[in-house]
Amino acid sequence: MRCRRCGDTAAINMRQHRLALCTVHFPEWFLEQTQRIIHKYRMFTPDERVLVAVSGGKDSLALWDVLLRLGYRADGVYIDLGIDHGTGYSARSRDKAAAFAAQHPEAHLTIVDIPGLYGESVPQVAQRRRRPHRPCSICGLIKRHEMNRVAFEGGYAVLATGHNLDDETATLFGNVLHWQVDYLRHQFPVLPADGQGLARKVKPFCRFYERETAAYTLIQGIDYIADECPYAGGATSLAHKATLTQMEHDVPGTKMHFYTNFLKAKAAGLFAIEEAGSELHSCPQCGQPTSAAELCNFCRLWDGVSTD
Repeated sequence: MRCRRCGDTAAINMRQHRLALCTVHFPEWFLEQTQRIIHKYRMFTPDERVLVAVSGGKDSLALWDVLLRLGYRADGVYIDLGIDHGTGYSARSRDKAAAFAAQHPEAHLTIVDIPGLYGESVPQVAQRRRRPHRPCSICGLIKRHEMNRVAFEGGYAVLATGHNLDDETATLFGNVLHWQVDYLRHQFPVLPADGQGLARKVKPFCRFYERETAAYTLIQGIDYIADECPYAGGATSLAHKATLTQMEHDVPGTKMHFYTNFLKAKAAGLFAIEEAGSELHSCPQCGQPTSAAELCNFCRLWDGVSTD
């Protein structure tokens, strides 16, 4: 297989695009496509400061690398959840993020130590809440709160995550299967800031296949943690990914068509039913917006745990 641009040996063949590129031209294409998506969905401008949520994995570190190469003012935030599970998962992930930051002195990495700040790790909270084997919802709640807090306190205009096309289609597939209309209504490459403390959230990699982000990190020599979270086994999202990957293998472009046609349907008015919604107010303890009657879900999570 030959590179479409120069004729040299191709490093990757993207069947859905009918495009093969070499180790020189694939990174160029990758940066071009990222910039196109940022512009298409008006995610942010060169004048705005971007906070990248980094996990130590390939997608988030690739995103941070790409934004820096494109000239954006991009810093990172790593949420240390205290997940060990006999593998030292959080410590190893944190080290990968810190190593990347050390190679880019123009960027700053904020590390949020959850056990140090709140007195418990995610597995400990899950144990106390009688969900020791499936702490994923707790993990998500904590990460969303802390990423938003760091973005707000640091004065960042936008919070960027490394969600790729495989992530987005798996989420979309699950929401369609169960007709989670509220979730479908809010799934989009950009979630605007609400003016009450919730940061604008963007997904610049939403139209890249996972194998493309993996190829980018390998070609660019980005060191990342390849292991899945030890609690990810058996997750429904992984089953959805496997189903969609088989469909993609049989019909290249299936994931892209599924996702982009969903976005087109939304633009045409699908799921645009007016929402009654819940009025938001500031949580009296942390100050972040919430629809809960008293403390927000994050603050209630720590009931009985000292936050001094």
